[in-house]
Amino acid sequence: MAGRPWDASYQEGTPPWEIGQPQPAMVRLAARVRFAGPVLDAGCGTGEHALYVASLGLAVWGVDVAETALEVARKKAHDRGLQCTFALVDALHLERLGREFKTVLDCGLFHTFDGEERLRYAASLASVTAPEGTLHVLCFSDEGPDPGPHPISQEDLRTAFCPGKGWHVAEVEPERIKTRDPGNRGAPAWIATIQRVSTEDAAERVGG
Repeated sequence: MAGRPWDASYQEGTPPWEIGQPQPAMVRLAARVRFAGPVLDAGCGTGEHALYVASLGLAVWGVDVAETALEVARKKAHDRGLQCTFALVDALHLERLGREFKTVLDCGLFHTFDGEERLRYAASLASVTAPEGTLHVLCFSDEGPDPGPHPISQEDLRTAFCPGKGWHVAEVEPERIKTRDPGNRGAPAWIATIQRVSTEDAAERVGG
């Protein structure tokens, strides 16, 4: 099962990407961009981003392949008195959710996939992102010193989320991803805003 390696990461202790709070980059994004519900947190881990969105009063789902992480997320939701649905779902098969979301968040998932998987993942996201919906991706960047593991280029993002597949990459900005390392300023990152559009509209945007 795809979730086993990820489950082990949580069973063996706190993985480096779990910082006990939402990524500051995502909090900054939420301060300047109005998320529309319902929201999906793809690869939610222990739920910090999904729960942050829930605290804003929005309906939110979090999905992951690691049941151990989801158990922690559900306990956090209960302890904080927040409403959030957490489901064991492979991000490469999001169509199994049988629903659409106006906003999708990916905080540190895209960069875990290789080239072919990125295309499958983009198609999976397309199956649950509502028309004119928005995807926000925070991933390690290939620019700057001390990049994180599996760094991503802007071209990687634009290749996976291409007009021919019904996506429009509206913006890619430099950011940082925080880790649990003491005193760590974080690794260079991109935060991308990607719109779900029809293939016809996407072609017009490229042509125009």
